[in-house]
Amino acid sequence: MTMNATVKWDGDVRFQGTTGSGYDITLDGELKAGPRPMELMLLGLGGCTSYDVVGILKKTRQDVVDCVAEISAQRADAVPAVFTKIHVKFIVSGRGLKEKQVARAVKLSAEQYCSASLMLERGGVEITHSHEIVEVGE
Repeated sequence: MTMNATVKWDGDVRFQGTTGSGYDITLDGELKAGPRPMELMLLGLGGCTSYDVVGILKKTRQDVVDCVAEISAQRADAVPAVFTKIHVKFIVSGRGLKEKQVARAVKLSAEQYCSASLMLERGGVEITHSHEIVEVGE
């Protein structure tokens, strides 16, 4: 599978990015017009792993209504300021969600399915996960 993207300088520390699927985003080192590139990496990780967790839970017929991934990261003090540690906390809401199924979905995403997570780990980033289940009414 081939993917592509284009990033074009837009002046100062701003760039316009276009994904291969046609979406545009502004990247801004001063945070005046868009997120920083490293913030996008965290969002990509969160989106990738959340997609897996929700998909796995739905396949096991869990009644998921919401899934939020809160991502916190630490970066090296020296240049390059790479991520050294990332923690992803899932807050999964639903009806009658089973603890075992949610834990399994998080583990499968982390260890087998999330390409972003696996790529970062193979690059030396320590990634940890936790989850919380929120019961919602009918």
